[in-house]
Amino acid sequence: MKLLELKKELLSACIIEIDERADSLRKVMDDAQQSANDYGQPKDRYDSYRTQLLRKRDLFGKQLYKILEQRNILEKINTERVSDTVKFGAIVITNKQKMFVSVGIGKMEYGGSDYFVISPGVPFFMAMEGKKAGDSFEFRGQKFEILEVS
Repeated sequence: MKLLELKKELLSACIIEIDERADSLRKVMDDAQQSANDYGQPKDRYDSYRTQLLRKRDLFGKQLYKILEQRNILEKINTERVSDTVKFGAIVITNKQKMFVSVGIGKMEYGGSDYFVISPGVPFFMAMEGKKAGDSFEFRGQKFEILEVS
């Protein structure tokens, strides 16, 4: 599979993953709100159950906001452009692992291979930023050789 096709498909898989996480958070938020509504007003001044439910809802709301920010970042990736250096939006294949530099989703299995979907803010990316195919870099005592970049 060509790397540009792979980039499009990986990006699509990442968006699906983000959308599933967002849907999950929306459901949990709705459940917390419904539980708070069903509980009604506090029974006395020491009754904090409803407040805890609303705080829980707000916490999930903050997580949802971050997830939606990640989705917006993913939408900015140009899947038509080939990159010859390691930067945001690039697929990087090293002698030890395969990565997609976009947002911090973590390990994803796609097409029978594991890909690490990483953010440009992580130290591992910073160690290889700007490198090209054929270059090598060291991270935490391990040497990595970049085989392909797209």
